[in-house]
Amino acid sequence: MNKKWIKLLFSKYGFIYYPIFFLLLIPVYRVSAWDGTLSKSYEEINEKIRSKKAVVYTAEEIMEVVKKKGIEKAAEEVDVVTTGTFGAMCSSGAFLNFGHATPPIRMTDIRLNDVPVDGGLAAVDTYVGATSLTEKPSKGYGGAHVIEDLVAGKSVHLHAWGPGTDCYVRKDIDTNITLEDINEAYLYNPRNCYQNYGIATNTSGRTLYTYMGKLLPRMKNATYSSAGQLSPLLNDPHLETIGMGTHIFLAGGEGYVTWQGTQFKTNVEEVNGVPIGGARTLALVGDMKQMNAKYLRGLDITGYGISLAIGVGIPIPILNKDILQRCCISDDQIYAQLTDYSLPAGRKEMARYTYAELRSGSIEYEGKKIRTSSLSSYHGARAVAGELKSWIENGEFQLNKPVMQFPKKAKLNSLVEDWL
Repeated sequence: MNKKWIKLLFSKYGFIYYPIFFLLLIPVYRVSAWDGTLSKSYEEINEKIRSKKAVVYTAEEIMEVVKKKGIEKAAEEVDVVTTGTFGAMCSSGAFLNFGHATPPIRMTDIRLNDVPVDGGLAAVDTYVGATSLTEKPSKGYGGAHVIEDLVAGKSVHLHAWGPGTDCYVRKDIDTNITLEDINEAYLYNPRNCYQNYGIATNTSGRTLYTYMGKLLPRMKNATYSSAGQLSPLLNDPHLETIGMGTHIFLAGGEGYVTWQGTQFKTNVEEVNGVPIGGARTLALVGDMKQMNAKYLRGLDITGYGISLAIGVGIPIPILNKDILQRCCISDDQIYAQLTDYSLPAGRKEMARYTYAELRSGSIEYEGKKIRTSSLSSYHGARAVAGELKSWIENGEFQLNKPVMQFPKKAKLNSLVEDWL
């Protein structure tokens, strides 16, 4: 403030200028008194979303915006950055309620398209685990395919048995169901959105079939599984904006973060502010009746088993420039560790590579060129982030402030055998 303004404010008629003075101060109050960075609130961003004025970019697009405008200007203009991932997430499944038949049955042994799905729950509730197999595993069909078929609107064969009791007299039911026929159907996934993951290779002389795909002998290939610069937890690495209650895109419908995911840990080495290996995870929930089979696919991983590929998108509110800066991380700044899957345990880091190197199609290890491929679809991740962006721009999707943050420090326990 210059000397002329100070004289006017303290002059005899200075009160005339007070309203102008306070209007000029409004922008100042939106700046943190501690570090001078612009700050926004969830409600401010949601108001812009409701009025269809929110400025939204994907995590891929935002890097170019920041290069052109600078971090300060971009943080002031941008409201939301959308992220996305689309890959195999084995620790997933669905709760279903079939409704009661006449006469009723308490189901204790349940098959959906010949896949065992008993959840040990109430009379007509069950949990379909994504990795459950048919009694003939060679069919390449499991719980993940049941979930996909239901979301795709297909008819699914239900056969269930029960002990028969005075209140649930029936002992057997054999019928067909669709997603519209049953009451509740929602995904509940204990562990999704792994924050980074390792690179798998095989130094042995035989082909290996793993959850990381087919690994050829003598390091003829290497596989990885992450959307890198688009991945949700690599854009908010310390979960500043992601917690219980965060509103998300889940398999083409709306969902929520319910808890930290299983195998959640924070004690992983970081480079450029992000972990170089598997670290944080999320537990997610969403209504299957909103979902789209385009973003939810049953997988048969040769020689390993069944998994479920899911598209997950998480919006990151740009509350300040530091959050935006973390959203600008690029594939050439994110590292993953190469490990040997021919070892049954104790797999140590052989080398580390950026996702830019991995996506180039090959890496080099001790003079040997190794072909690389991804189990995670970058094309699918881009589609997820783009669709979520469209929802927000059209005022169809608002943000939630987390009701609880997840642990800042967490480590894993190992399963220890009791030896007699």
